[in-house]
Amino acid sequence: MTRNVIKSPDAPEAIGPYSQAVRHGNTVWLSGQIPLDPETMTVVSGGIDEQAHRVFRNLHAVCEAAGGALDGILKLNIYMTNLGDFARVNKVMAEYFSEPFPARATVGVAALPLGVEVEMEAVLGL
Repeated sequence: MTRNVIKSPDAPEAIGPYSQAVRHGNTVWLSGQIPLDPETMTVVSGGIDEQAHRVFRNLHAVCEAAGGALDGILKLNIYMTNLGDFARVNKVMAEYFSEPFPARATVGVAALPLGVEVEMEAVLGL
């Protein structure tokens, strides 16, 4: 089976040697999204709430480019520099997902690209 690269102009360009997402069969692996504004390629201003919203909007754009939607995400991995913001990210996530929720892992990390507070990657089923 072939791999198909997924690219959305409504999500930030990859800032390294990777694709926004890759589809293989009915599964799409979405690369990590950070809170970059796709038009300016700069980190959104504000704290964790604004950053989480931007990340979900970026993931949404890539899901749509793949022919899916956020509610098709099977697995979501969240990386945060401050796990004290866990409840705030959960609250933002609840604005984008309803039951049945995707499987998820949340991992505390020392640092993320460009000094952002949150990054998310996902597996989408079509």
